[in-house]
Amino acid sequence: MAVPEPLVSTRVDRWVWAVRLARTRALAAAACRGGHVRVNGDHVKPAAPVRVGDEVRVRGDGPERIVVVTRVIEKRVGAGPAAECFVDHTPAPPPREHVAVAAQRDRGAGRPTKRERREIDRLRGR
Repeated sequence: MAVPEPLVSTRVDRWVWAVRLARTRALAAAACRGGHVRVNGDHVKPAAPVRVGDEVRVRGDGPERIVVVTRVIEKRVGAGPAAECFVDHTPAPPPREHVAVAAQRDRGAGRPTKRERREIDRLRGR
């Protein structure tokens, strides 16, 4: 029995699904069509080829994932083997203390009064 040769390239939607950057292949294809997937900086269609060394950026529910392809696969694999198929260059999220806290009103409190609006503007530095 012959050993199958490693893949040179595959469809971007299939690869994104196989390495678990998208939950389903349909969602991966929809992300491509919606302009949420880039390969080497270019927006791509679902059938665009992905090769070893390509930079793939996927914008999903959370922050944009930036990965470099190290192995091309077409079949979905477990989380461990999937992590070996790319190098993740996604920047770390900012520390919690650096995230600005938004002023929130109690639910059902209605619109702010003129005095409250001025206080909000003062807080925001306007």
